[in-house]
Amino acid sequence: MAVSEVSQTRLSPQRLKDTLLERAFKLGFDSVRVTRPEGIGNAYEGLDMFLRAGRHGDMSWMAETAKRRGDPHSLMAQARSVIMVGLSYAPSKDPMEALCHKDRGVISVYARGRDYHDIIKGRLKQLAGLLNARAGEDVKVFVDTAPLMEKPLAAAAGIGWQGKHTNLVSRDYGSWLFLGAILTSAELPVDAPSRDQCGTCRRCLDVCPTNAFAKPYQLDARRCIAYLTNEHAGHIAREFREPMGNRIFGCDDCLAVCPWNKFASTSREMRFSASEQTDNPPLKVLLELDDSAFRRMFSGTPVKRLGRDRFLRNVLIAAGNSADTTLSALVEALLCDPSALVRAMAVWAIKRIGTNARVLVLKEKYLPLETDALVRDEWLFLED
Repeated sequence: MAVSEVSQTRLSPQRLKDTLLERAFKLGFDSVRVTRPEGIGNAYEGLDMFLRAGRHGDMSWMAETAKRRGDPHSLMAQARSVIMVGLSYAPSKDPMEALCHKDRGVISVYARGRDYHDIIKGRLKQLAGLLNARAGEDVKVFVDTAPLMEKPLAAAAGIGWQGKHTNLVSRDYGSWLFLGAILTSAELPVDAPSRDQCGTCRRCLDVCPTNAFAKPYQLDARRCIAYLTNEHAGHIAREFREPMGNRIFGCDDCLAVCPWNKFASTSREMRFSASEQTDNPPLKVLLELDDSAFRRMFSGTPVKRLGRDRFLRNVLIAAGNSADTTLSALVEALLCDPSALVRAMAVWAIKRIGTNARVLVLKEKYLPLETDALVRDEWLFLED
């Protein structure tokens, strides 16, 4: 951002920070604190270990940008301060309750409303503009799309600490905070870092349906339902399908059980609230979505970025786990879908909810026509 209309009266660093805080809270941010780029500490060492173990799975971009992630100066050489902001998206009720409704697909709390990138970035630009105008300092804004390690920086700034589930935990907002950052050449007074308050608690580790935590503070993304449903582009391994239950986009389990959530009030940002269409919709509705209907239904939400085929892959796994035979006709219709990803999970689902006789008829009809090896493997695989 170019220097423009710099205030004629230079503010002291503390007064400048106070002005920024006042503006940030008026913009709706719930937490705003400051650290230095060096506050990231040895976070890169943990990232390097994560990558060397292959725990990032398909997320090749993490390895490609790893060195840059370890040093905020790689994104802004002249950065002296990092302004970290947090915006609560705490739900009004326990998201774990939805797991009992097997006829519905559970969407992670963060993805039920308006895409947080759009909301936070717009506000950050306003805050950065104030800093530029009042002090003439360079600024850059970031919301989860650049190689910046927001969670270690937020911990260094004192917004919270990285819990055993590797996500940020706040004394005031629990596990429900979106993060954003401003790198600036301004040298602002820094805040004290947060101290780990997890103690001996293991709730987030023990609740994980797929045992995705190698040990406390170490996540294996390849086993994480959030990764499998959102980031993984291919077929989901059989060992994870039943544990997925009816989760079709993300997983909130390790966040939802955190005892610090008892201090979190429902988010004030109404645009994060679910609409009727995104509030864990019925599987029977989702199974009928073509590409255009999918895009309309999830327009403006993080779900849209997934694409219809991967989304239907997840929905079909939920259908197979539902034991709902009334979904059989909808699942059967997807056995000839253009996407091999969809067809494969339709095979898995119909074998779970269809009668043996009907599955045999369908196998005799579709297997000879199938050209995709993985779909054929689903037809030929014998369940234990």
